[in-house]
Amino acid sequence: MLAGLGPADWARPTPCPPWDVAGLVGHVVTTLARVPVMLDGPAPAVASVDAVDYYRPDARFGPDVDAARISSGRSLAAGAGSGLSAEFDRVWRSVVTRCAAEPADRLVSTRHGDAMLLTDFLVTRVVEVGVHGLDLAAALDREPWLTPEAASTLTDLLLPAASGVLDELGWDRVTFVRAATGRSPLDPAAREVLERSGLRRLALGPA
Repeated sequence: MLAGLGPADWARPTPCPPWDVAGLVGHVVTTLARVPVMLDGPAPAVASVDAVDYYRPDARFGPDVDAARISSGRSLAAGAGSGLSAEFDRVWRSVVTRCAAEPADRLVSTRHGDAMLLTDFLVTRVVEVGVHGLDLAAALDREPWLTPEAASTLTDLLLPAASGVLDELGWDRVTFVRAATGRSPLDPAAREVLERSGLRRLALGPA
């Protein structure tokens, strides 16, 4: 999808202001590029944070960190220019190759100081690519989509006992992920069903 975008598309606003499409893609690339950096660093002795706890509302969403997050996405987009799509492709392939060579119990330290299993941290990268992919689809007037694997991973993260709940609501997994992450309106009846069923509310940005 990114490979087919023209200059006007890259400049479109997104549901994640102040990023335009280029800036948001730059942010996603930046979040993926942290994986090889962590793998090059020392591994902690024990994991203390899982994928749910990673999205807790603390200093990681403070004004200074958020400003740096916005700036880094914009800077990478500006530096890559018309090659941003190719840079995304290069980075995700590099991440897949590096992670495939790691043992299942590999631990990493995040930039926020969290000690995590690599497998748990990679779930957070699926959040970044999948949920911001929904934002990009909205910005580009495309139908929202997730790969089946991403939809399953995100649903399991947000609502572990989801199958019966989604049947009750008449939703597919993409509809659920959009609603559960604030990408589409959530009516009171659906909210009650989800909260009763154990919906996990992740901090995905500044309060």
